[in-house]
Amino acid sequence: MGSTDASFSFKGLLAVLPRGEPLDIAFLNGHGLSASHASHLAKGGWLTHLGRGVYMLPGDTLTRDGCLAYLMRQHPGLHVGGKTALSWRGVRHNVTFREVITLWGEKQVRLPTWFLERFECSFQTTQLFDPSLPKDFGLQPLPGGNTALVVSVPERALLELLSDVGKTETVQDARNLVEGTRNLRLSVLETLLTHTTRIKVVRLARALSEELGLPWAAMAKTQSEQKGGGARWIAVSKNGERLDLKA
Repeated sequence: MGSTDASFSFKGLLAVLPRGEPLDIAFLNGHGLSASHASHLAKGGWLTHLGRGVYMLPGDTLTRDGCLAYLMRQHPGLHVGGKTALSWRGVRHNVTFREVITLWGEKQVRLPTWFLERFECSFQTTQLFDPSLPKDFGLQPLPGGNTALVVSVPERALLELLSDVGKTETVQDARNLVEGTRNLRLSVLETLLTHTTRIKVVRLARALSEELGLPWAAMAKTQSEQKGGGARWIAVSKNGERLDLKA
């Protein structure tokens, strides 16, 4: 196919191709463009090459949500969690100058260079819950947002935040955020705590909720006692904070 024909056929697709997000070969194939055709269009300036098999429209600006939705379609289980999820759902303490996106996933994912060049993020694969909890429990799009962009609900985000204490979050930072979780759905949080396998998370939930007088403190205490017996759990975080948590 000559360049004129290629350009003409591609012009007809411009009205339907999404803006603000990457276009991979599988997506372009669905619109009748082969890998060789896409490469030809990129050489002609009709597409901008981002990485192996991934393009964007020339002059387009990749958006945070568009890129995240794209990555989540590529990697099931990947979601926005922890501190970022709480912030996006209205629970925040300080507004940072540059957002660091907290990503969680079921397995290790090599995030593409074109994404990391545009957005700062942290990523982890910590398994917080036992296998009997459905993998998508507590994972939903934001109201009115991109349906492909999955974000932890506040109850799950809270437990992910507590998992990060001693790693990327301090106890004080967690305390400031936990104080804003007075309106959690008790049934959802109880389900998540029942399936939580990390004792540090359960005991932190109890300790902070009791200290702050939160409505879900009694339930967190019950869960902590059921999982922890009478023993204490002690650890030292990376920044030297001592975590001494009773059952």
